[in-house]
Amino acid sequence: MSIAKTYTPADVEAKWYQRWQEQGFFKAKANPRKQPYSVVIPPPNVTGVLHMGHMLNNTIQDVLVRRARMQGKEACWVPGTDHASIATEAKVVALLKEKGIEKKDLTREQFLEHAWEWKEKYGGIILEQLKKLGASCDWDRTRFTMEPELTEAVLRVFVDLHQKGLIYRGIRMVNWDPKGGTALSDEEVIPKDTMAKMYHLRYEVVGQEGQFLTVATSRPETIMADVAVAVNPNDPRYTSLHGTNVRIPLLGREIPVILDEYVSIDFGTGALKVTPAHDLNDYELGLKHNLPVIDILHNDGTLNEKAELYVGQDRFAARRNIVKDLQEAGHLVKVEEYASVLQTSERTGAVIEPRLSLQWFLKMEHLAKPALEAVETDEIKLHPPKFKNMYRVWMENVRDWCISRQLWWGQRIPAYYLPDGTFVVALNAEEALKLARTQSGNDALQLSDLRQDEDVLDTWFSSWLWPISVFDGFKDPDNADVNYFYPTNDLVTAPEILFFWVARMIMAGLEYRKEVPFRNVYLTGIVRDDQGRKMSKQLGNSPDPLDLIAQYGADGVRTGMLFSSPAGNDLLFDIKLVEQGRNFTNKLWNAFRLTQGWEVDAALPFVNEKAVEWFGAKLQTTLAELDEHFEKFRMSDALMTVYKLVWDDFCSVYLEMIKPAYQAPIDPETLRLTTGFLETLLKLLHPFMPFITEEIWHELAERGPKDYVCVAAWPKAQPVAGSAEPLARMERALDIVAGVRTIRNQKGLGPNKPLTLAAKTEDAELLQDYDGIIRKLAALTEISVVDAAPAASVGFVSGGAEFFVPLEGQIDLGAEKERLTKELEYAQGFRDSVQKKLANEKFVANAKADLVERERQKLADAEAKITALEQSLAALEDMEDIF
Repeated sequence: MSIAKTYTPADVEAKWYQRWQEQGFFKAKANPRKQPYSVVIPPPNVTGVLHMGHMLNNTIQDVLVRRARMQGKEACWVPGTDHASIATEAKVVALLKEKGIEKKDLTREQFLEHAWEWKEKYGGIILEQLKKLGASCDWDRTRFTMEPELTEAVLRVFVDLHQKGLIYRGIRMVNWDPKGGTALSDEEVIPKDTMAKMYHLRYEVVGQEGQFLTVATSRPETIMADVAVAVNPNDPRYTSLHGTNVRIPLLGREIPVILDEYVSIDFGTGALKVTPAHDLNDYELGLKHNLPVIDILHNDGTLNEKAELYVGQDRFAARRNIVKDLQEAGHLVKVEEYASVLQTSERTGAVIEPRLSLQWFLKMEHLAKPALEAVETDEIKLHPPKFKNMYRVWMENVRDWCISRQLWWGQRIPAYYLPDGTFVVALNAEEALKLARTQSGNDALQLSDLRQDEDVLDTWFSSWLWPISVFDGFKDPDNADVNYFYPTNDLVTAPEILFFWVARMIMAGLEYRKEVPFRNVYLTGIVRDDQGRKMSKQLGNSPDPLDLIAQYGADGVRTGMLFSSPAGNDLLFDIKLVEQGRNFTNKLWNAFRLTQGWEVDAALPFVNEKAVEWFGAKLQTTLAELDEHFEKFRMSDALMTVYKLVWDDFCSVYLEMIKPAYQAPIDPETLRLTTGFLETLLKLLHPFMPFITEEIWHELAERGPKDYVCVAAWPKAQPVAGSAEPLARMERALDIVAGVRTIRNQKGLGPNKPLTLAAKTEDAELLQDYDGIIRKLAALTEISVVDAAPAASVGFVSGGAEFFVPLEGQIDLGAEKERLTKELEYAQGFRDSVQKKLANEKFVANAKADLVERERQKLADAEAKITALEQSLAALEDMEDIF
């Protein structure tokens, strides 16, 4: 059999992915004879392309799905994309601008034609990229959150929740994106650290000539929207101002001084300007004290007529101008810089405006309670469980959800306004007309008399239904797919959307299926660079995942991502991890080539019983350990367990044990058992490294049309009685080998230089049983049992026995003495420098305790090394006397 010398991923990955799809291995259907295993993909934005976070998330999902498929379960991984209202609309608007077309010059229908055209052209890119990663999704089930069936599901839920009194329309404080012209969810707001300015302004006290109240604010352009100044009633500085009014600088309008313990006495000046229309906390104060609301901003962030000053100016231009005017008028006391956090729009980058806006809201308290209980009782398990506290805090302090967005791309809110301003909520215009006629008592109403709400629904309002809607559970609540695949098993997602998506899916599942949507939630960390920064194309610190796959192979990238990605903890990405993954694929390929390159001599007896017995026991122990890692979602540990089994135990030890001499043949039984071990290892590796394992699987033997490792049976642990003993005894034998190798390294002896070993032991049987293995791995010509140490030998202890390697004639005593002397001098110099530092009283008194302790440990280590070197030199001098 001719086997390629090197493994080339590009030659095999596309081939096997196509074969898997042709064989229909990824397709799933309701099958009562099999246990279902279903996963829904966190739908990436239709605007997206593959990034490092997607790589990690989807690799983990694929590992879980591939293993479930091999376990004989009906594995169903549903792919799809999210219509991403804000991101997509921004993309389409930018594209139209390049063509000289402004959104405002188009009708809604014309704009949507352009948007759908863009979606059809670019919307599937990320799913095609996932195929290169090896994602084994059931592509026939690909869904899109704005496709007709899923849109109908969203509208049905809106109508239902409105009928239940849970959806209402009202004026509330929201995150407003002036550039995008829409409200945003909290998840779409990105905090950015910045240095801001605090302006101290004088407000004249009415009726107290020459008296002023100093207020500190970071937003002087909003003083025209002030309706009060609040002070703490217990603040002695302002007792005389209780019940008085002050005048807004420049504007001259009088506003009251109100009392509220919410105001912090020791923050700023202790006096808080109250602007209910432009600050959430001020809004709450306004409600509490029944204050008026003055909104001075247009939707685009420019000042409106209610501001009276700087009308038409952008909010930041108005800030610059008012600061100048306040200073000239003598109202600006001082300006201070301070560290602050700027809230910005994820999509447009604009600074967010907290503002009152007429929006649609969903009451959350009713939905949140059962969703909290499901996680508290571990009906849904979070991995790692530390996120339960975060989840609890969010759910216990839940606010009503602003579900409307001022956009055109998205599911349009199914509310229809009558000529008198009232509205009805219905699934479509025809049903709305019937309701409108009944509500108004006017049977003459026509469709043309109704006006549908202009807003669309928040994208999350479609994705919170995802585990149900992808199985058409709203269209037909009793269909075979939803009854079989729902609830899904595992969800893999990021902690930052634990509330915005995960919690809401739990709410929807309990509300509409009376059952949680999944059993486990695996929360990945964020992929960061070596400086701890989140990887992003904007920062330029993220490699292109497709370039990585092209260079290192999909298997190398997959394993590289998983080598150090424990659940819930961020992954510090290092290209060396991917190189390690690539090296692992090469190691596996070389092991395969080695075993298949041996000639077989049928006449040879089976001589590797001890090696086979040991690796078989090692394999069974590892299988049990691996299954436990999967059960507890320790994905990185699971990979490392298989990695060590393959690299260390199989390649570095077992194959060396059984490898015949150069150009010598091997017995058929050893090769048969070794090939069986290799096939088992391929099964264990397949979920992590699907491509190379399939390639080797087919190279190993002639395979039938359905015989793929992709669907091979997952190995089950089958502990053998008494297997602990061969494991323990082989470990003792390998420890002896390690002792000899250490002496070789210390004395500068080559790995193949013939040596002998003498043992002072009561377990001569061990040496007899494992004689061939120890001699082979340690490159020994002889092993003998002695009563005392041979002359001119170096020893070590293993398992309570003493072992000696005679070195007469093996080393250059002069060179060895020179080497040890130099090491001793260096160690003594290092010890002296540490002693000098510790003798410095100022250092010991002022340095941190842990630093001092580290220096003391360095001293102890140096002294131990000096003692060991002195003993080695003394032994060497004894050898010189003997020789």
